[in-house]
Amino acid sequence: MKGIILAGGSGTRLYPATLGVNKHLLPIYNKPMIYYPLSILMLAGIKEILLISTPRDIERFKELFGDGSRVGLRLEYAVQEKPRGLADALIIGEEFLKGHSACLILGDNIFFGHGLPALLEETRTEVETKGGAAIICSYVHDPERYGIAELSNKGTVVSVVEKPKEPRSNWAITGLYFYDKNCSKIARSIKPSGRGELEITFVNEEYLKRGKLRAKLLGRGFAWFDAGTHDSFLEAGEFAATIEKRTGLMLGCIEEIAFRKGWMTRKSLLEIAKGFSKNDYGKYLARMANEKI
Repeated sequence: MKGIILAGGSGTRLYPATLGVNKHLLPIYNKPMIYYPLSILMLAGIKEILLISTPRDIERFKELFGDGSRVGLRLEYAVQEKPRGLADALIIGEEFLKGHSACLILGDNIFFGHGLPALLEETRTEVETKGGAAIICSYVHDPERYGIAELSNKGTVVSVVEKPKEPRSNWAITGLYFYDKNCSKIARSIKPSGRGELEITFVNEEYLKRGKLRAKLLGRGFAWFDAGTHDSFLEAGEFAATIEKRTGLMLGCIEEIAFRKGWMTRKSLLEIAKGFSKNDYGKYLARMANEKI
């Protein structure tokens, strides 16, 4: 399975903060927002990743990550000329995927939970072996604001509806999707919605019609943030700060994940830590390199 991060758009919900910078480069506490979705793909065991952004911003991401080799990844980049909907990422990434299954994550989505790595690897394995698609869902109190998955008593997906006026459940579809090798072909087959975008909901509906859409639920003990508004952006930063200060462990630390997965050496981690030696991030990496966990 390969990964795709969609980090495009104009960030209008965060204006004026994003008038001069891509929102995914803004800091969520002590690291750029983009670190968090990248870390999710890494926790799922995905090493080949395509990052999609705007013509204006793509070079900034290249400066930030390069080819990804410093953390054991193979990163590639692609441009989305203008916002055409989330499903457009599967079309842009078609050549990159080359018939592989895909995990698509939105660049402003942040996840947390003790059992998250196991859930991610389980979902990736299911899609790789059984095909179809899986949507990650989180319980919300205001379902009319989100794409919603209606579930049967057995937990199977009955319907997926974008911002329903009369929601049939409280399970919001987050910005994390697992698809089999047919995803790009399906994305190419859908037509733009009334707002002129290729909706990811249409892709999910096609998998549902084929009887191949399943939901993975983030229950108690998990947290999900769509950090695309001023309030959610602030909440995500405060949450990350609280967790890190209380536990002494970082969220979204790509270097630590790569080290623990054996994708980079202790020597390499210490070299990166040395470059960040004047702040707590560098001190944390040095501690991780020297701890026997």
